[in-house]
Amino acid sequence: MAGRELSVTLAPELRLFLSPRLRRAEPRGGTGGVRAGAGEPGGGRVEKPPSGTAEPGGGAAETAVRVPYDGTSSLGHVVESIGVPLTEVGALTADGHTVPPSYRPAPGEAVRVLGVERPQRVPSARFLLDVHLGTLARRLRVVGVDAAYRNDLDDDVLVERANAERRVLLTQDRGLLRRRALWLGAYVRGSRPDEQLADVLERFAPPLAPWTRCTACNGPLVAAGKAEVERRLPPGTRRTYETFARCRACHRVYWRGAHGGRLEEIIAQARQIV
Repeated sequence: MAGRELSVTLAPELRLFLSPRLRRAEPRGGTGGVRAGAGEPGGGRVEKPPSGTAEPGGGAAETAVRVPYDGTSSLGHVVESIGVPLTEVGALTADGHTVPPSYRPAPGEAVRVLGVERPQRVPSARFLLDVHLGTLARRLRVVGVDAAYRNDLDDDVLVERANAERRVLLTQDRGLLRRRALWLGAYVRGSRPDEQLADVLERFAPPLAPWTRCTACNGPLVAAGKAEVERRLPPGTRRTYETFARCRACHRVYWRGAHGGRLEEIIAQARQIV
C-alpha cells in the first residue's frame, strides 16, 4: 500500500552502492534525513543505525535506510532499488530470520542486508573481466589466475560468455551486475590495479600459480629451449638470457627481463593475501 516503508539496514561494505544523495547524507534519527520519491532510483532516506551496529574495534557502522515499499515487491527488488547488486549480498534477514531474495516482506519488518563472506566460495576460480579492467587481467595472469579478457566485448557478449564458460564476471559496472541473465558476477573495488588485485584475491582466494599464464592471451606457458625460440629473440636477449617459456596458444616468448623484479613484487604481495 502507498505510504508504507521498510527499514533496511546495510552492512558497512555495502554503503558505497547507495545513491550519491543517500551516501552523502549524515545518518540522523527520527523522521529526518534525505528522502527521495518511491519511483526514483535509490529512493529512501538514511537514518541513524540501530544500537549495536558498530564494527568491532570501532570500525564503520551499518547504515539504516527507510525505503518506500508497495507491499508486493520482492526483497531482492527492494535491495537493488537502492543501488545494491545482489551479487554483493551475502545474506538477507527479515526480523532476524534468513530469507531468499524472492521473499516479500511485510510492512514494518526489519530487514538486514549482509555483504558477501570472504573468501567467497565459487564453483571454479575462473574469471572474465570487462573492457575497463585490462591491467587487472594482466596482473591476475601474472600470478597464474585464469582471467579471460578482451577490450572489444559489449555487455551482452560479456554476459553470454560468462554464462557459457562459467566464469565469474568482474566489473565496476553495477548495471551489468544487475542483469538477471548473469549467472555470477562481482564488483571490483579500488581505482588502482594493485587495489583491485588485492580485492579479487581477498574475495575469492584463488589458487596461485605464478609464471604459468600468458599475460597477453591467458594461454598456458610451457618451458622452451633457447634453440627453439632463438630466432625470435632480440640480439641482447640472446646474449643475456638462457631460460625461456612460450605460450601454447599465441606462441609469445617469455623470459625474466628488466621488469622481472616488479613482477616478483606483485607475486609476493599476492601470496601474502592468499
